[in-house]
Amino acid sequence: MEAKIGKFFDSVGSFFSGGDQIPWCDRDIIVGCEREVAEAGDSDERKSDSIMRLSWALVHSRQPEDVQRGIAMLEDSLVNNTSSPLQQREKLYLLAIGYYRSGAYSRSRQLVEQCLEIAPDWRQALTLKKAIEDKIAKDGVIGIGITATAVGLIAGGIAAALARKK
Repeated sequence: MEAKIGKFFDSVGSFFSGGDQIPWCDRDIIVGCEREVAEAGDSDERKSDSIMRLSWALVHSRQPEDVQRGIAMLEDSLVNNTSSPLQQREKLYLLAIGYYRSGAYSRSRQLVEQCLEIAPDWRQALTLKKAIEDKIAKDGVIGIGITATAVGLIAGGIAAALARKK
């Protein structure tokens, strides 16, 4: 019985929280990735791989400051871009995740579009694009609902005031 109640609350919670399929990352994984970067030494390839894993962990974190740190790292690596198209696609995708997590949906959508220019059939990018579009649509519906409620309350207040005068 408790399992069914838990599933119900999870499904209701996923509706209100967005319910995307993008994974989260715990703090202990981030710490492990930071340690790996520190221990990478002088090997450029090893350090680059470690930084990509750390960037992945940061943009998938539940902590906004970690997400912002991941965004900054990825943007810096794109400015100094000496990577292959595949690596650039990965960085753009992770950056899109970071912006999605921070609520900058239009920027996230732009980055996903760039990913899809490089790899049009990439399933992860297509899934993220759908999640972004769903989130934008949901936010729009909520905004319209709030506006309609406010207009209804104002109209009701005016109608009540007029009824009281008579």
